[in-house]
Amino acid sequence: MGAYLMSKGLLKIFSEVANQYELVNHTLTFGLDIPWRKRASQIATADGGTLWLEVCSGTGEMAVNLQKYASPSTRIVLSDFSFPMVSKARIKSELQKTSISLAESSRLPFLDNTFDLIVISFATRNITGNRVRLMRFFKEFHRVLKPEGRFINLETSQPKCIPIRAAYHLYTKRIVRTLGRLISGSRTGYAYLAHSVEGFFGAEELSVILHEAGFSKVSYRTMNFGIVAIHKAVK
Repeated sequence: MGAYLMSKGLLKIFSEVANQYELVNHTLTFGLDIPWRKRASQIATADGGTLWLEVCSGTGEMAVNLQKYASPSTRIVLSDFSFPMVSKARIKSELQKTSISLAESSRLPFLDNTFDLIVISFATRNITGNRVRLMRFFKEFHRVLKPEGRFINLETSQPKCIPIRAAYHLYTKRIVRTLGRLISGSRTGYAYLAHSVEGFFGAEELSVILHEAGFSKVSYRTMNFGIVAIHKAVK
């Protein structure tokens, strides 16, 4: 019941912010989310593959980046539980050849060993900040990956430098919450999203969770003083 209520609450939040979601992201990150996604997509696609999945795909910004590096034989599938969000993705001309699945990321409607690549960007911390539940999601991603398939996680992280971390948390509390609400019109959406930034795992701890979920060859790189991390894990 608790997981259902959480999903229902998140569904409401992302339905409220869908129209202004990309604008808010660009504004609050000073446009840095654009090169972050580009770098993550380059890492993700470097080893090729013919079937890629983006979970919690939202409005499809990462999928647009993935499409740039896809071969003609590569098929990209977008999966998200919010219809307003995937509706924004569907109208993008770059994504007309992709497939969209309206689904919960904890119960993906795909067979075992299906995908060469799974990508998630700036959504992991919104899934859950609970270690045990997060591992459950990671195990589901692991299930639908082919052997040697890759999982790429682009997400906010926790800077190791204490003054930078303190300033970063202050920014998310004061600016992200307020400016996000003003632009999106959602009172609760960016209050929740700002809170999830502060409570999420650091890069090293997230690596441990990925190992415990069954992944191997887990590596990561941080950007912009450690406020963002890109993890790569192999099944």
